[in-house]
Amino acid sequence: MGLAKKFTLGVLAVLLLLLATAVAAALALGIPRNAAGMAARSVCSAVFVAGRAPEGPAGAFAADVLPASPALGAVQVSVDSATRSVNGSFGGFFERTARLVQGRGCLLDMPAVASTPASAATPADTNSLRPWPEGNRPLAAALWGEAVDAARLQAVVEHAFAGAGDPRAANARAVAVLHQGRLLVNRQAPGFAAETPLHGWSMTKTVTAMLAHKLAAERGLDPSRRVVDSFGAGAGGAPGWAAAWRADERAAITLDDLLFMRDGLANEESYAAWGAVPRMLFGAGDVAAHAAGAGAAASPGARWLYLSASTNIAARVLRSHFDSDAAYWAWPRQALFEPIGARSAVLETDADGTWIGSSYLWASSGDWVRLGQLMLDDGRWSGQAVLPPGFLARATRPAVASGEGRGYGWQTWLIGAPQVGKCAGQVPADTIAMRGHWGQIVAMVPSRRAVIVRLGWTFSREQFDGCAFVRDVLSTLRG
Repeated sequence: MGLAKKFTLGVLAVLLLLLATAVAAALALGIPRNAAGMAARSVCSAVFVAGRAPEGPAGAFAADVLPASPALGAVQVSVDSATRSVNGSFGGFFERTARLVQGRGCLLDMPAVASTPASAATPADTNSLRPWPEGNRPLAAALWGEAVDAARLQAVVEHAFAGAGDPRAANARAVAVLHQGRLLVNRQAPGFAAETPLHGWSMTKTVTAMLAHKLAAERGLDPSRRVVDSFGAGAGGAPGWAAAWRADERAAITLDDLLFMRDGLANEESYAAWGAVPRMLFGAGDVAAHAAGAGAAASPGARWLYLSASTNIAARVLRSHFDSDAAYWAWPRQALFEPIGARSAVLETDADGTWIGSSYLWASSGDWVRLGQLMLDDGRWSGQAVLPPGFLARATRPAVASGEGRGYGWQTWLIGAPQVGKCAGQVPADTIAMRGHWGQIVAMVPSRRAVIVRLGWTFSREQFDGCAFVRDVLSTLRG
């Protein structure tokens, strides 16, 4: 055998070895399976929860899924409107199915019998036809008055929609502005209606905290108590992983530690195709058990670290305080969304039945404003206490005494906090926010009586500066 031929065969052997290693690593990290799951669930929710078209340039797959990761280019999806399900197939070998389940949104790997093909999860929303606050129709610009620099606000909003529909640009989908109780702006990008529920991603965390606060007050759940001692007798009671926690240093973790993001668990917040968050959201049928499987990396309270996993563990604790899973699934709508008129809101669960409290609330831009206004008014809506008093104070208490965590509260970002806030120096010091993946923000400014909402699908952080957007909107509001 000639030297050249030996060299060629050697190179081929190395390349095959590298390919085999890459394939083995991808399989070990669950990339093909999770990619198929991400595509199936994303399209299912966009089509059957949000009512969007599945196909075409602005369709759910092309607009929401394909630009997110090169790995998703190997996925094909098929939509079955009759069963309200979506199948995702990675390379024809790894298949996942997401189905619409009544009151729970779109779930992965659920049997067909659990779906409800006869009706959508989201009730019809006619809020766009009525003026605020009964509906989502904003006040005409001619009526804004001297408290608003109308020309400048309109210019800021117009600029916010530059590149809408282009995944390489800022790609805003909705902007809404509330000032002194008046809805000034509620605008959507082409292809999205005023009533279209939009994915809030991690803004869901703040809403989960609202539910936790209400449950704590109404059912005697003490957030300062240890998690292992906080499970109720309902809806499955304590999960199996609680026994493992009780046997080691994780026994000291409290519900407050989870909601302040200071639990010390060895979880990660990585969104790469092989990252911890996709493995939890699209690979685990029980997101809380997956998250709770992490060992201890630090003592509770000794370290602040933003982790979606922590919120999902907390959601499992809340679940145990309901007599049945059906009551738990219905409670967000009954206790929070309906009292404030948030008719479009859908909080999705995992296959096991726990709210994906870290990431999966869908709501129209007007309903995100409602949630912001509720928080701004410390849980009161139209004179009624929807949340028990004290939520705003609890949510804005810094998670830790020093370091980056001083800019974070109880599932709420303290973006205006001097020195440590994400937007420190650009916005008033009392500005707080719900913030979510790919450019979602609901900013609340008590001193200015303002709620500022922006929802989008922004894959490049350089394309959207949330701090600058909030600052620019506030600069147009007087008083």
